[in-house]
Amino acid sequence: MSCVLLGDYESFSRLNIPLFLERVSAGFPSPAEDYVEKSLDLNELCIQHPAATFFVRVQGESMVDAGIFPNDVLVVDRSLRAKHGDIIIASLESEMTVKQLHLKPIPVRLLPRNPA
Repeated sequence: MSCVLLGDYESFSRLNIPLFLERVSAGFPSPAEDYVEKSLDLNELCIQHPAATFFVRVQGESMVDAGIFPNDVLVVDRSLRAKHGDIIIASLESEMTVKQLHLKPIPVRLLPRNPA
C-alpha cells in the first residue's frame, strides 16, 4: 500500500460543519431537534500540531483489516512518537507506505493488515 501526499495542513482552508445540540440515540430513534449548537472546524477537531501535520490519500488494500481503505485520506502528525502497534507512515526507498509498526521482537517490522 502506498500513499499520495495531498498537502500540508497550512494549505487547507477552514471548513465549518454544523454540530447539532440533540444527541443521536444508539437505541430506539427519538425525534431530533433542528437546533445547531455551534459549528465545528474539522481542522481544529482533528489536528493538534498544525506545523507538523499533513494529509495523504491511500492507494492499495494492505491495511483494510485496520479499517484503512483505498482513497481514504489520512491525517498524519509527524510530531508524535510512534509506539509498538501504531499505524504509521514510513518512507521506504523514497516511497511512502502505511503499515503497522512492530518493535518487538527485534528486528523492527512494518506489517500489513490484510489477510491476503
